[in-house]
Amino acid sequence: MDVAVIFDMDGVLIDSEPLWCRAEVEVFNNLGVPLQESMCSQTMGLRTSEVVSYWYAQFPWTGTNQSAVAERILSRVGELVATEGKPMPGAVETVQLCQRMHLPLALATSSPIHLVYLVLKRLGLQDAFDVLNSAETEEFGKPHPAVYLTAARRLGVLPSNCIAVEDSIRGMMSAKTAGMRCIVVPAADERDNPQFTTADIALDSLAAINQAWLERIINS
Repeated sequence: MDVAVIFDMDGVLIDSEPLWCRAEVEVFNNLGVPLQESMCSQTMGLRTSEVVSYWYAQFPWTGTNQSAVAERILSRVGELVATEGKPMPGAVETVQLCQRMHLPLALATSSPIHLVYLVLKRLGLQDAFDVLNSAETEEFGKPHPAVYLTAARRLGVLPSNCIAVEDSIRGMMSAKTAGMRCIVVPAADERDNPQFTTADIALDSLAAINQAWLERIINS
């Protein structure tokens, strides 16, 4: 039985959630939107266009269309990733372990594909994944399962034989609705969220994963 592993990117492979938050606060504050860092978790896991629409609905601005705002955020995040992006603990090692075990690997992310390339270059994982799939190319983003279902189809592996690795509620819901097992690695301030009990396994860090553990999960 082929078992594949499908990783989310932001907050799973790279510690980019703080970078997204900084970029969003900068851009939205310049538009007069009173966004604070503590509010960024409300849109975690959404596509950038959906983040912009979310805040526009609450604090409508004038003079700059939503597409332009999304581009400003993406541009700023790209700058921050290229200069400050750091891997999440154990992330690179876990991907490399999956490679050594010859597991099919995919990335299923809400970020646009050009940002995916920036992140993988920053982490030295340019050639690690068999499939890269961005929810930007899907009709619906997470928590809809499309981004995971497409990744599984492109890998040629049944969703039920896929293990997703996520950090957000929306991402976990996306993977579970797709019919996959899901390992969650929530941020420290989210670990007590009861919604994460829907996941099959919850870890504090990917650094906890070794080959014996992963083989046991695959064969369970």
